[in-house]
Amino acid sequence: MQSHKIKFPKTAHYYTLGTPSSSTKKFFIVCHGYGQLASQIIHKFNQLGDDCFIVAPEGFSRFYWNEKKGSVGASWMTKADRLSEIEDYCNYIEHLYYKYKNQLPENVEINILGFSQGGATVVRWIERNRPFFHNLILWGAAFPTDLSYLPMKDYLAQKKLYVVYGKEDEYLSAEKIQMHDMFTQQQGIQFEMIWFEGKHVIDRTVLHELVAKL
Repeated sequence: MQSHKIKFPKTAHYYTLGTPSSSTKKFFIVCHGYGQLASQIIHKFNQLGDDCFIVAPEGFSRFYWNEKKGSVGASWMTKADRLSEIEDYCNYIEHLYYKYKNQLPENVEINILGFSQGGATVVRWIERNRPFFHNLILWGAAFPTDLSYLPMKDYLAQKKLYVVYGKEDEYLSAEKIQMHDMFTQQQGIQFEMIWFEGKHVIDRTVLHELVAKL
């Protein structure tokens, strides 16, 4: 048995909110979590204002989340052939980034948000491609520990980094927080931690308050 790879055109799905124009002040790229769809995360941004433009790419791998109900979710990657999947989604996000960035004013504020699995997704894209941006928000997510951030020190120093967690997040533990704090300190990652009363979700009120201060 021999393993092979082949590259061919594939249809990718994504959603947008707003219209890119000369009056756009804030540009967001938002990546959903495991088992979500792009439509399920982008609607959280529908009250940010007419001066915001949001792009939500969707993971390539769709599956039935609940076969009885027929609910469909998507994933960004698994451990199987992970490097190829990372390369593919980084190229995909990079394409969308430039497709819309080139339609926006030069002084537009660029914000990148990853929720849950989408957090690791956007960080790997950033580490690989070094896009220009102003703010990174990891919501219910953490900096992946399989990357080295020391070579990115000067690059990240010019940006604002946020990690947002619900105090009742079912995927969070004191041990995970401690390990993440130790890792980020060793890697010289400076970020602002934001806590809110809630679970593993994007809270609209907290989101609006954070966007207002970006």
